[in-house]
Amino acid sequence: MDEEFERTLDAVGPRLKRLRLRTEMTLTDLAERTGISVSTLSRLEAGLRRPTLEQLLPLARAHGVTLDELVDAPATGDPRIHLRPVACADGSAIIPLTRRPGGIQAYKFVLPASSDDTPPQLRTHEGYDWVYVLNGTLRLVLGEHDLLLGPGEAAEFDTRTPHWFGATATGPVEFLSLVGRQGERAHVRAAPKAEASA
Repeated sequence: MDEEFERTLDAVGPRLKRLRLRTEMTLTDLAERTGISVSTLSRLEAGLRRPTLEQLLPLARAHGVTLDELVDAPATGDPRIHLRPVACADGSAIIPLTRRPGGIQAYKFVLPASSDDTPPQLRTHEGYDWVYVLNGTLRLVLGEHDLLLGPGEAAEFDTRTPHWFGATATGPVEFLSLVGRQGERAHVRAAPKAEASA
């Protein structure tokens, strides 16, 4: 095997782990979706075992990515993003809109209607988030604040602040999320207004 091929195979394990953690899926959840044992998945993610094609196919399906993305195949020059929704157990869907590693990542979230008495499970992690509501009403619990955002409204915050996203009982919500490393903020730029002619 040549050196570049070896490096590509060695990078699959960490990529598998990042994909799983991004959707907060446990090894047990992934084992149920793929039919691959928890111990094998753990060894694959740790780089202690190299994946076979028979393992890569169900893993790519479970993570909603192509085989090329899973093994980081060289770019073909095709700029199109092939959207692959990731379905979650709670009925929500996450659609990755970017493919490049690092930097700001873009996602579209579709969350089903939820009961107003559902207690939010606040989370924290490193990074910065910017959200923009497309349709429906987004409930954003951010620290001590409990906010409702409608279409066209946006919010940005440090993700080390405990937070939770959800829909309301009125219906599902669709929103865009830009997530970056700590300190990376999304900036909206607009062209200056044309000066009125005298």
